[in-house]
Order: sequence, then C-alpha cells, then structure tokens
Amino acid sequence: MSMASLYRRSLTSPPAIDFASVEGKQIFNEALQKGTMEGFFRLISYFQTQSEPAFCGLASLSMVLNSLSIDPGRKWKGPWRWFDESMLECCEPLEIVKDKGISFGKVVCLAHSSGAKVEAFRTNQSTIDDFRKYVVKCSTSDNCHMISTYHREVLKQTGTGHFSPIGGYNAERDMALILDVARFKYPPHWVPLKLLWDAMDSIDQSTGRRRGFMLISRPHREPGLLYTLSCKDESWISIAKYLKEDVPRLVSSQHVDTIERILYVVFKSLPANFNQFIRWMAEIRRTEDVNQNLSSEEKSRIDLKQELLKQVQETKLFKHVEKFLSSVGYKDSLPYVAAKVYCEGDEILLGNESDESCCEETCVKCIKGIGEEKVTVVACPSGNDVFTALLLALPPQTWSGIKDQSLLQEMKQLISMVSLPTLLQQEVHN
Repeated sequence: MSMASLYRRSLTSPPAIDFASVEGKQIFNEALQKGTMEGFFRLISYFQTQSEPAFCGLASLSMVLNSLSIDPGRKWKGPWRWFDESMLECCEPLEIVKDKGISFGKVVCLAHSSGAKVEAFRTNQSTIDDFRKYVVKCSTSDNCHMISTYHREVLKQTGTGHFSPIGGYNAERDMALILDVARFKYPPHWVPLKLLWDAMDSIDQSTGRRRGFMLISRPHREPGLLYTLSCKDESWISIAKYLKEDVPRLVSSQHVDTIERILYVVFKSLPANFNQFIRWMAEIRRTEDVNQNLSSEEKSRIDLKQELLKQVQETKLFKHVEKFLSSVGYKDSLPYVAAKVYCEGDEILLGNESDESCCEETCVKCIKGIGEEKVTVVACPSGNDVFTALLLALPPQTWSGIKDQSLLQEMKQLISMVSLPTLLQQEVHN
C-alpha cells in the first residue's frame, strides 16, 4: 500500500512563532539589537534540509561543522572537502540511522570524531538556568553553536524526538530560535525557552536516557593526522573508564618488574571491542593517482602523515611495544585495516583478497579494491603504532602506582613529552 503524500505541516502558534512572520521578524530585530543573533549568520549561511526523515541529527551536525569552518580532511565530491550527512557514519551505519535515527550520545561522538570541541549536557546533568546561559553564550558568538534534541509533542508539533541547531535568542521575551532542519515539515521558528527546556527534559525511548543539548566549537588545535576516536556504540564510555581508572589500578596492584610486564598487564584486560576505539586515518587512492593528480596541499598532508608515522616508530616506547606484541603473536591484518580505515575516496570491500606490497620507509600498501582495480593505502599505521600512540596519550599519573621506583622512572622517560618531536606532541595531545 502506498503512503499518502504530505506537503509540510502547519506550525502551531502559540507556542511557536514562524521566523518569517511579522512577529517573528520583530523578535529577530529585537534580538539583533541586543547582540544575541551573532551565531545566526554563519548558521543560516550553511542551513540545510535533512535528506532523510531520520537524518535530523546528521543534518544538524554537518550544518554546524560547516558553519565553524572545520575541515573534514577528506573529499565529499570532486575535489571538495565538505561535511555532508553521508560522511557522518563512524559511530553508526547510515542505514541504521536512516531506519531508526540516532541517539544523543552518538551525535556527540560524531562531533568529537569530526574534529570539533564538544560540551554535552543531558537535562539531568544541567538546569534551565545553565541552559539559558549557554544559549546566550552561543547566540553572542559566531565561534560556538548549539544543537538541541527535544520531543516535538511538547511544542505541539507532530513527530517524536528531533535534533536542530539553535540560531539565536531574544532575552526580553526569553525565546530561542530553532533552525529546524526538517524544512520540508516546519520553517524556522521561535519558541519559549522554558518550553524548549521541557521538550528536552524527556526520555529517549531508544536509550532510556534524557535528551539535552550540546555546545560545538572549533578546537584550539587541529584534529589528529593519523589517529582519532571512534564510537560504534556507547560502550566507548566503558573503554574510557578502563583507560582512566582500571589501568592505574592494575599497574599498582600487580607485580610489574619490566616494561613488557606493564604492557602485558595493560593489554591483557582490554575490552573486547577495543579495536573499534581508535580509527586509523589514512589516504586511500587508486594506484595510478598516488604520484600524480594530487594538489600540493594533498601531497603536503601525505608527507606529514608519513613523517608522523616515522616519528612514532622512532620512539623508544615503540620498540618495547613492538617486542611485546611480537612475543604474544600479534599480527596486523591488512583486510581488517582496509575495512576500518577512515577512507578518502575509493571504498575497500571487506573480504577482498589482498595483493600487498609495502615499503617500510613510506608504509605504502597496495590492495585490490572493487573488481581488479588496485588502490593504495598511504601512511597506514600498524597495531604497534596505534598502541604506542595510545600509551603516549595517557596521563602521566596513570603509571604513578608502579612500586619499583627505577621502573617508574624508566616508564616516565618513555612517555615523556619533552623528548618527542613537536609534530608527535601535537598528535598525542589531540
């Protein structure tokens, strides 16, 4: 049976006020005069309509990331690097989002993974006064934008959970502007901030947790060149807990007398899904394109990645990690790497037979792509590199429980930032 077609919905007013109405324009002018529409202009410049009924979270995020001029570091179409809903799938496959939507936590994960600075608050972690303060913060700056997730029914709208950016604030009327990304359904509209809070203060039935809001801004530094975090599901929280709380307890409670023993203690208890926690950033191209048709910027980025990979492998800690992983029989799997790598360009299909040739100096690997076409993975980290970078990134106090003082000093020297090249320091800090 075919579904009846719909052309938009009537915006229920009150409580909402159409942005383009006479009153909506008046509210805008009042807010503009008071300086609480500063974030509006960048957002409206990149305003987009969600391409699928359940893509509100992805559309809101891509709109905000583009508004902040965050470079995705990979191509969208043609030569252009640009955020689009289709590129935001590291935390949840697009087909699942298309069918079921996406949770608050996974949009936060996507924002982090895309290189943004994110502050996220569920309503049970905040207050309406805090929310108002943050709305003002983002409305008086073009370097910070807010995404709210709320239940439409509270606003007397059809539908359930929804994401959209907040485009401005009128302090005198205490009203927020929702730039609704479901533009096929509702236009941008003003709503009382108290009512928006009530709409956020609802339970997402898919997770059993409250909705909320997130502040997204440019990071003080660029995202990592080779490594970034991935959150296929919210179990990444347990992995973070393991690294932050369990690892210090393990190294202090067990007898460790060598660096290799420390590594054994750390890695033997890794969560089962740990291999999805760190994604490897790589350049993937057709073989014939590796040395031609690259812009100077792309060549420079590849050179930086290769230099960074070399710096990781030249650390003393890497030698210990390499020795330890070799002793326990760890081997990298190229098909796995190809499937998990953060692609720029051609897709690699999991399970394709690989035809590998690797130059150790530049770490360039060729594997079969679709059909007989070969593609090249440039600057591809191995497990040894990833684990080394992870250990370097852990806070120094992680190892303070080591009882053997000489071993503690040796560990401190291995992870010391002072001795690392600047490029590697920046990667680790990211």
